[in-house]
Amino acid sequence: MFNASELGSMSAEAKPLSGLRVLVPRGGTWGDLVSKALRERGAHTVIAPLVDFAHTSEEDKLVAALKDLEAGKFDWMTATSSTVADVMQHHNAVIHPDTRVALVGEATAVAFHDAGYQITRTPSEENSTHALLREWPEIDTGEVLRVLTLRSDVAIPVVTQGLIGRGHDVTQVLAFRTVGVPASVHIREDVESGRINAIVVASAKIAQEVATQFPELHEDTLLACVGANTVETVAALGLPVEADDPEHPLYATKRALLDAVESVIDQSDTLD
Repeated sequence: MFNASELGSMSAEAKPLSGLRVLVPRGGTWGDLVSKALRERGAHTVIAPLVDFAHTSEEDKLVAALKDLEAGKFDWMTATSSTVADVMQHHNAVIHPDTRVALVGEATAVAFHDAGYQITRTPSEENSTHALLREWPEIDTGEVLRVLTLRSDVAIPVVTQGLIGRGHDVTQVLAFRTVGVPASVHIREDVESGRINAIVVASAKIAQEVATQFPELHEDTLLACVGANTVETVAALGLPVEADDPEHPLYATKRALLDAVESVIDQSDTLD
């Protein structure tokens, strides 16, 4: 079991997450990239999806928007979740050659690239929606752009509102719903026994699933919460938010966890 005494005994040359067994709560491109980033820092990862994605409640609106996308009725489209690429492939969506694509997050870019879609703009400063809005010169020229924003039902519409606030003609569509997925008995036992040392909590929805599915969360388990909205939800649910004090023996470990996750993803379930 990974604990503070083991952490203290690590050599200066040891990777920051050596010995840590981490639950990655999403699969697909997202899970693969997060898992790789954690392993590069020494962690052992267990990909065990606690959330998955279901058809949108706006299916008719989505189909109509994708037809308009193929017809070239949009100047730009945006996405900040790799799942959007999956949805588009499911619908055999075609992006008109004159429509440009702005994305946030390495997982999103990888998914769009693998799906064969051309990418015009991603933020270079950091994987965040705020960085995209700062680094997107075309949206600040005074020209009114027609933009399609595709996002999840639990997303906070940061890009959408940023574009609307600049006076652009925005069509926002919920491309998919986020739903809970029951963990296996084996995963529940590993979490409750402490064999899982840390859980990546990358959205408010994942926080809800952790609280529901692991009511006997082991006292030594670290929760690495991505984003302020997630942290607030974790606190409201009464889940432990330990190791936030720089004097805590596992503070450096938690920061290394978050740095690894945030190096490849944006808060893709909580931002659009």
